[in-house]
Amino acid sequence: MSASLFSLDGKTAFVTGGNRGLGLGMALGLARAGADVAIACRDLDKAADAVRAVEETGVRATAVACDVTSPASIAEAVSRTRSVLGPIGILVNNSGTSCRFRPEETPDDEWDRVIDTNLKGPFMVAKAIYPHMKELGGGKVINIASMNSIFGGPNDTAYAPSKGGIVQLSKVLAIAWAGDNIQVNSLYPGWHYTDMTRSYLKTFPDQEAAIEARTPAGRWGEPEDLAGPAVFLASAASDFVTGASLIVDGGYSIN
Repeated sequence: MSASLFSLDGKTAFVTGGNRGLGLGMALGLARAGADVAIACRDLDKAADAVRAVEETGVRATAVACDVTSPASIAEAVSRTRSVLGPIGILVNNSGTSCRFRPEETPDDEWDRVIDTNLKGPFMVAKAIYPHMKELGGGKVINIASMNSIFGGPNDTAYAPSKGGIVQLSKVLAIAWAGDNIQVNSLYPGWHYTDMTRSYLKTFPDQEAAIEARTPAGRWGEPEDLAGPAVFLASAASDFVTGASLIVDGGYSIN
């Protein structure tokens, strides 16, 4: 198989929440495959290190302010990216948030915050970038789902529905945009070390060893474990893969 199947030379990727954690791991993977990368996040001050790390791979990078709950902010971020790096051919919808409440205790504003960020946000970003991909004659959308797209939990009232919705949104977009040569797929990260999971472990410290014991790979994931799957779904190697879900969890979900 030719390595060129996985080359992203000449492509521009837009990665929401790409300044840290899983987003940065995927941004670096795309950059090492040759893509120029726009790091889209709310706090540009926290993006400088990420931009430097991406640029060190030899590609161009920029940081753009983007609140995925604001159509105006998304439009400005997409426009800024185009002016600096060119039309966007790869989108990684990675921005996300969470809250932990039982259903009967979930405040309405917390439900709205999680759904707006995790589900409505990716939809609005994809819709904003669609014209770029159509102009280019094709593109790749990678939506970041979760193991909570499969599993439920008593305190995952807003988070699990938002991530389950991402899977269905990916299927809808995959069908709707197939004629434009745009492939849309989901990645399901398992338990990876991120700011969000480290916060979880502060509340439930016993879960670290329990999760590791259940995972056949014998360890927690790291952000760089998402790099290869992201490159596959962003490259020509996945041109006949759309509406699919790829689980990256070291075997946790099958054990």
